[in-house]
Amino acid sequence: MKCVMCKRGETKPGLTSILLTRDDFTLVMRDVPAEICEICGEDYIDGDVAKNLYHMAESMQNAGTVLDVRKYQSNHEPVCSASG
Repeated sequence: MKCVMCKRGETKPGLTSILLTRDDFTLVMRDVPAEICEICGEDYIDGDVAKNLYHMAESMQNAGTVLDVRKYQSNHEPVCSASG
């Protein structure tokens, strides 16, 4: 796809790191699959991956985690599901 940031580059499959923060909680997720612009490096995360990351972060924050660094595990089920 054409990069919406630089409007010149095409994206290619790759891996990126994501930083999620809320209040006193921080999650760094490494090796997240993404489409990455070959010119500017802007990354685009698939909606299902983003949803999985959100649920994981929410679950970890609710459990009292303050800081966590993980490698993204790609599987068919969410890595963590939101409690509620």
